[in-house]
Amino acid sequence: MRRKEVLTGSREFGAVYNKGRSVGDRYVVFFYKKNGLDYTRTGFLASKKVGNAVKRNRARRLMKESYRLMSPLPAGYDLIFIARNTIEGKSCQEVKRSMESAVRRAGLQHKKNSSGQKPEGKNRR
Repeated sequence: MRRKEVLTGSREFGAVYNKGRSVGDRYVVFFYKKNGLDYTRTGFLASKKVGNAVKRNRARRLMKESYRLMSPLPAGYDLIFIARNTIEGKSCQEVKRSMESAVRRAGLQHKKNSSGQKPEGKNRR
């Protein structure tokens, strides 16, 4: 992720919390809000409920990698993924499924085209 695509500061996070919507899933809570920009900004949080610093950092790394592997989301949103304490010890695939489920329930996932394939775009590597 590029620097401009990362949410920073309590003001930006607070705007998403207070004016945005949320969806919960097994391992993550997902907050989202339109931002009026032509790109999406994302933030990842793990509170002390998740565990000590090592566990919180692992949870954030899992969410970031899962986000990177997900199909591209529509532009123009601020997104926050918050780790639940149930994320401890889970694999990247499990976290990715949970994040995709939350995004899908929020209605932000790109629809598959009629052939059942992901929309065309740049390959993510």
